[in-house]
Amino acid sequence: MDIVSSAVVFILLWWWAFFMVLPWGNQPPEDIEKGHATSAPARPRMIKKLMVTTGLAVVFFIFTYWIITSGFFTFRGTE
Repeated sequence: MDIVSSAVVFILLWWWAFFMVLPWGNQPPEDIEKGHATSAPARPRMIKKLMVTTGLAVVFFIFTYWIITSGFFTFRGTE
């Protein structure tokens, strides 16, 4: 797998992990201010979620890279 393919796969895995992690631990605020959405989280903790997302994406990428380079699945002809 070349560098461009690796970067594309990592970015796709990162966004996939981000959308999985995004709803974790969200609680609506006790007092909703006028003009704010009722579903907006009180403490979104985005830095923590970005770090967890990056860690998950690295693990997913290592697994995906291993699957692709090991030859466990082959997408090429058997000639």
